[in-house]
Amino acid sequence: MTTLTTPLRVLIVDDHELVREGLVGAFAREDGTEVVGSVGTVAEAVAMYGDDRPDVIVTDLQLQDGTGLDIIRQVRQRDETIGLVVVTMHSGDDQIFAAMEAGASAFVGKDAPSTEVVRAARHAAVSPRSFMCTGLAGAMMRRMSAESTRLSTREHDVLLLLADGANAAAIGQQLYMSESTVKSHIARIYQKLGAQNRAQALVTAMRIGLLSAVQRPST
Repeated sequence: MTTLTTPLRVLIVDDHELVREGLVGAFAREDGTEVVGSVGTVAEAVAMYGDDRPDVIVTDLQLQDGTGLDIIRQVRQRDETIGLVVVTMHSGDDQIFAAMEAGASAFVGKDAPSTEVVRAARHAAVSPRSFMCTGLAGAMMRRMSAESTRLSTREHDVLLLLADGANAAAIGQQLYMSESTVKSHIARIYQKLGAQNRAQALVTAMRIGLLSAVQRPST
């Protein structure tokens, strides 16, 4: 990590003029920062990066001719040291991970105070490849939870037959597997869903969307 010894040079990218002006004002109020430009398109941002080489680009996601991720990918391929900050009203898990995977340095929701954007820009300037986002921990937990409950194709086939009320022997006949193999699949399904029995597994599967409808078991 390096320490800034010269003014932080920032490029603002947003397709709404009022938002751009607000961000320019936020940086103007901070000592040691300089806004080198404010533009509204991907093309303008990439061109201005090439001409002025700012320390940090602060960009919205949705732009007139593409997205902020287009800027991040293009600039990051050319420069590993520039700070790249996403500021957006679309701050769901998918957007957070997309920004991180594209090479962003930080992610800030537009509902955050302007001081948070400035703080993210300062972080990005000194640690451009260390992703900062206040919602990252929660997003990671949700992703890990979703991955831990992901069933294989065969496990899902078994789950559907469990929902129909079939026992291990019947499932084995329909899926051309031994009964012991079926029982192993059932055990893994229960483990992934945090269930102790068929009823709990089906309720959890319904809740997380693995089953759209469950028939009452016939046995």
